[in-house]
Amino acid sequence: MTSRLDFTSEDFFRDPPKTIATLRLSGPVVATRFPLVGNVWITTTHDATAQVLKDSTTFTLRKEDGDIAGLRWWMPAFVSTIANNMLTMDEPDHTRLRSIVDEAFRRRAIVAMEPRIRAIADGLAEDLFANGGTADLVQRYARILPLSVISELLGLPLADRPKFIAWGNAMSSVTNFVSFFRLMFAFRKMRAYLEQQLQIARVQGGEGLIAELVQVEREGGEITPEEMVSMVFLLLAAGSETTTHLISGSVYELLRNPALRDWLEQDWSRAGLAVEEFLRFVSPVQFSKPRYVRRDVEVEGVRLTKGDRVMVMLAAANVDPAVHAQPERLDPERKPNRHLSFGTGIHFCLGHQLARIEAACALQALFTRWPKLSLAVAPSEIRWRRRPGIRMIAKLPVVAATLQAVDLPDDARSRSQPNTERPSRSGEAARSPAI
Repeated sequence: MTSRLDFTSEDFFRDPPKTIATLRLSGPVVATRFPLVGNVWITTTHDATAQVLKDSTTFTLRKEDGDIAGLRWWMPAFVSTIANNMLTMDEPDHTRLRSIVDEAFRRRAIVAMEPRIRAIADGLAEDLFANGGTADLVQRYARILPLSVISELLGLPLADRPKFIAWGNAMSSVTNFVSFFRLMFAFRKMRAYLEQQLQIARVQGGEGLIAELVQVEREGGEITPEEMVSMVFLLLAAGSETTTHLISGSVYELLRNPALRDWLEQDWSRAGLAVEEFLRFVSPVQFSKPRYVRRDVEVEGVRLTKGDRVMVMLAAANVDPAVHAQPERLDPERKPNRHLSFGTGIHFCLGHQLARIEAACALQALFTRWPKLSLAVAPSEIRWRRRPGIRMIAKLPVVAATLQAVDLPDDARSRSQPNTERPSRSGEAARSPAI
């Protein structure tokens, strides 16, 4: 029996744990129909998700003829060039490409970038209200910060960042076939731009990951020119889009839960712990790419047949009560926090360290500069984009002073009060607010 659920509905994005809990009643793996993908199995538990992600021999990203599992026959040919990257490759090609970009990342020392990331965040926070009394935090802060960081990391010109913002907006707007083909036009322009930047680096050298990748290429790294383009595209897109929605989703939760924000502002050394919980609770990346089942197999007692397609639901793994106590509650002091927001197995997110640093810097810079930052509208007026697989707030209007803000409804206010009755896993009273 195929479950018919709308994974792009406002109800789903507003309260994913509610829908997921109902879906999980149908089993750890459920047959459904997913937008743009078609008929597919999806996982609803942590263990089923981990099994699929870790077993890259049984669950592969390519058909037996080498075609990418998520591509459809009607998609333009140049899309396959961009999609032909580490995220869609099985072994041994995945390790071949991963080793090249790992080497380039090692040369750049991501942790050493934290002061620069904080400086960028401070500047963006300072300019947040430059255009007036209300600002859209998504467009003026959450999107620009990771794009600025990744473009500097890649060594792309500062003057070209408006292009990246436009492309990022196009990626966020995919909700149907019309918007998908509009995105294809943006992809074509993006591909041409990246080819040009790679050629400049080959001729002139430069600073940044693009120059490092070109150097690895010169030193005999096994990578084709088309794979270089798709690699840089992946780093630029994946290195900014999901972090944008992690930042905006985290800020939204802090703004509608004053006790949680107060707890964090009292000691910013708690930011890393809070970010881990935001990764779990916000879950910007909700689904993986489709995988093919290479042989008949059981996943948590559910029989899948060779040739079936399966997508892991990371958002479901992150709210599995078998792994997370009271998973529907946002608990910034949760330990351990076994979320799968960065995946697991060979495709564990390359940029996990960068995303964590950016999110922590973004929150501290924002609330240090604007300690009375508030939502400019009621939480019930916030909407999510209807893009399948990604949880992204469309707009997050904020104001600088509490007096200008819309009051929280009573139910939201009561859920944001410190929880002193629920015991922590160590048996002590919880010290942080859990909502």
